[in-house]
Amino acid sequence: MRIAVIGIGGVGGSFGGKMALRYGAMPEHEVVFIVRGEHLKAIKEKGMTLITPAGEFLVRPSLATDNPAEAGAFDLVLFAVKSYGLEDAARMVVGNIKDDTVIIPLLNGVDITERLQGILPRGICLHGTVYVSAFIEAPGVIRQVSPASRLIFGPDGGSVERFQPIDALFQEAGIVSELTLSAQAALWTKFIFICPAAGVTSLLKKPFGAVMDDPEAKALLTGLCGEVEQIARAKGIDLPSDIVQVSLAKVSQFPYETKTSMQLDYEKGRETEIDIFTGYIVRTGQELGIKTPLHDRVYKTLTAT
Repeated sequence: MRIAVIGIGGVGGSFGGKMALRYGAMPEHEVVFIVRGEHLKAIKEKGMTLITPAGEFLVRPSLATDNPAEAGAFDLVLFAVKSYGLEDAARMVVGNIKDDTVIIPLLNGVDITERLQGILPRGICLHGTVYVSAFIEAPGVIRQVSPASRLIFGPDGGSVERFQPIDALFQEAGIVSELTLSAQAALWTKFIFICPAAGVTSLLKKPFGAVMDDPEAKALLTGLCGEVEQIARAKGIDLPSDIVQVSLAKVSQFPYETKTSMQLDYEKGRETEIDIFTGYIVRTGQELGIKTPLHDRVYKTLTAT
C-alpha cells in the first residue's frame, strides 16, 4: 500500500511517524511525507526523530518531498495540514488520487471532509478525528507529549468492512484506532469541547484552569458549548443529552496552565484556525436560522484585533 501523509507537523509527524517507523522499510508498503522548508531538508538529510513518552525513534519515510508529482499514485492519504492550507494541499495531490484512494482528514473542523470532496474529484473521503498533543520541536524533530494518541475514522453510512484493512494497518503501526459508522458524531464530540475552549482562551487570554476558576469565564464557556450543541442537533448529529457537562468536565481535567493551540497562535501573532472553530458556528448559525450571539461576539472581537 502507498501511504501519503500531507503535513508533517505535530499531528502528521506523530501518526505519520509511526506509520513510517513500521512500514517505511517494508517492500510491500511505501510511506510518503509531503512536507516543505527546513523540516523537509532535515528529514531528507537525517530522517525524522519522533520523541514520545514511550521512547525516541529515528523515522525514515520511503520518500519525503514537497513535490507530490514525483510521488505517484496513493492508496491512502492522511491530511494533517492546518485548515487554512487545506484547499491548497488538496489541489497539490489531485493527480495522485485514484478512484479507490481512501482519504482521511486528521484536522479539527467538522466540515473538512466536505471541503476535501469539493476539491478532489476522485477518491473516498472519510471522516476522521484524532486525540494527540504533539509539536515540531525543531526541523526534523517531532515531540509527542501526550502519553497516548487515538484516531477515530469511518464513512457516513453503509458498511465499514471495506476499510478494515486500513484499521489493521494503523493498529499494526501502534496507533490506537477505531473504525466506526459514528465517526461524524465523534468529530462533533471533540468539536463541542475544543471550539468553545479555543474561543474563550483566546478571547480572555487565560489558560483552562483560570477559565474554570472565573465564574463569568466559565459561564461564557458553558454558553458557547450550548450554541455548538444547538447547531449539531440541527444538523442531525446524535450526541449524548449531557454533552455540555461532559465537555466542561474535559476542560477541568487538563492541567491548570493548559492553553489551546489557537490561543498560542494568537499570542505569537500567527495565522489561526478561527474560521474552522468560531467562524464555522457563526456561518452555520446564519444558514440554519439559529442565533449564536456568544460566538458572534467572540468572532467579531478576535477578528478585529
